[in-house]
Amino acid sequence: MPTRKLLGISALMLIPGLAQAQAEDHWTTNLYFENDLFRETDQQYTNGVRLSWVSPAIDNFIDDPNLPDWMRGANRWLSPLDPEPVKLGEDVSRRMIFTLGQQIYTPKDRDRTTLDPDDRPYAGWLYAGFGFHTQTRDRMNSFEANLGVVGPASLAQEAQDFIHDLRDFEKFKGWDNQLENEPGIQLIYEHKYRWIRHAITPDWEQEVILHAGGSLGNVATYLNGGFEYRLGYHLPHDFGTSALRPGGDNSVPRQGDPRLKIQQWGIHAFASVDARYMAHDIFLDGNTWRDSHSVERKPWVADAAFGVAATYERWKLSYSRVYRTRQFEKQPGSHNFGSLALSYTF
Repeated sequence: MPTRKLLGISALMLIPGLAQAQAEDHWTTNLYFENDLFRETDQQYTNGVRLSWVSPAIDNFIDDPNLPDWMRGANRWLSPLDPEPVKLGEDVSRRMIFTLGQQIYTPKDRDRTTLDPDDRPYAGWLYAGFGFHTQTRDRMNSFEANLGVVGPASLAQEAQDFIHDLRDFEKFKGWDNQLENEPGIQLIYEHKYRWIRHAITPDWEQEVILHAGGSLGNVATYLNGGFEYRLGYHLPHDFGTSALRPGGDNSVPRQGDPRLKIQQWGIHAFASVDARYMAHDIFLDGNTWRDSHSVERKPWVADAAFGVAATYERWKLSYSRVYRTRQFEKQPGSHNFGSLALSYTF
């Protein structure tokens, strides 16, 4: 057999392995930005930003030699929280996630300097986190732990004032009434299941992804569940396009994803719903161990999001409008904001 033909056959035999390596051997970084200025308001959940890094696939959260010693040691203490209580079968991919984020909450009246008992407290949340993601083609388990601070140390006032100075907006005058400094912890678990994936044509697909989970901690305690529907051209092989929420880093490509093909592009529309039963929300209930401003929280809250996402080579960009039901009894109406997300796999 001629040498050239032999080399060609050998290269073809290696393609499946190369595709798997492409999908599993890369980092993904995600940047989320949410703000109600997308709809020209400045109140309630008024700003959120989150930066996350998702590692390449690893063999084991505890024994993988590619992890630093300190990380393997920490993971041993956290091994009961490894999100693989149910066997996922073969072709399991394990990744670690690292996050930095901030959220800002304000009442409606920016000019009031005294506390408004009928509106939510001023509050900020600055945090860092890490987590474990375990996934197959159709299932994904996530455990994340966020550690941070609520109160003036969150730098929420400074961040908001900086943005308002840049855009020449009037500043909020009631930050002296914000929640006091308090360490915060939030433990999150979520399971996602790709219930339906249907090819309309070879390039056009639709799918439904279900999710359910919960959060425990002095920042937020709740149970949640919902779904996302996507329809588009060259649909990504990931777990959806989530707004900025714990457990929502879904954009890591798996084998076959169009982003891992040269000069491949895609576009899709999506709609999602997330419903939560809230047992505790520090941004409404106030400080945990001291008296502070609080409002009467509503136990059931839901988000509905509608948006569009585009992919090109290693990039994914999405924008959605998120509609949130009333969160406390005297809130005059529902709230909505814009959510922008950018992901890059490298």
